[in-house]
Amino acid sequence: MLSDPERGEAVLVDAPHDLVDMVDKALAEDGCALKALLITHGHYDHIGDVAKFARRGVPLYGHKADKTLFENPACMQAYAYPPDIDLEGFEVDHWVEDGSRLELLGLECEVRHVPGHCPGNVLFYFPAAKAAFVGDALFAGGIGRTDLPGGSFSDLERAIRERIYTLPADTVVLPGHGPNTTVGDEISFNPYVSGE
Repeated sequence: MLSDPERGEAVLVDAPHDLVDMVDKALAEDGCALKALLITHGHYDHIGDVAKFARRGVPLYGHKADKTLFENPACMQAYAYPPDIDLEGFEVDHWVEDGSRLELLGLECEVRHVPGHCPGNVLFYFPAAKAAFVGDALFAGGIGRTDLPGGSFSDLERAIRERIYTLPADTVVLPGHGPNTTVGDEISFNPYVSGE
């Protein structure tokens, strides 16, 4: 979550299952209202609580290629999510695409489409903060799975090279799982997608 207590505003990136109480506590501590929920992709572990925030009127941003996953998350039950999780569908308020530009918390945010792990995976890049929220496209020393429906290693490899590795080297990469890294470190050391 990004928050600006001076503005009294916050933006959440993804909303996995059982996140609402933690977010509510952080918002109360910062004295902020949630102004947007940015969805990196439609896999269950990133959208579990999105419908709860949508019912509160929080505007949702996501890529149309994952519309089916957003509106009918039960379609993932056969191959992805645990049976004890009950997911609700939701409608995205604002569709984003490669090159979309948003203004959030007084900061410019650039959207880049990075398919391959999931058809609608996008990253949200905040140049002033030197930070990119990449979902499950890229991890510290790894990449997202490409064996699930809609996955493609060649698409992911191309997207990483063309849309992530072209960010400034000192950009902090905030993946959907695991520790943060930088674009420069991944170009130099990622064993799955080299910077060459």
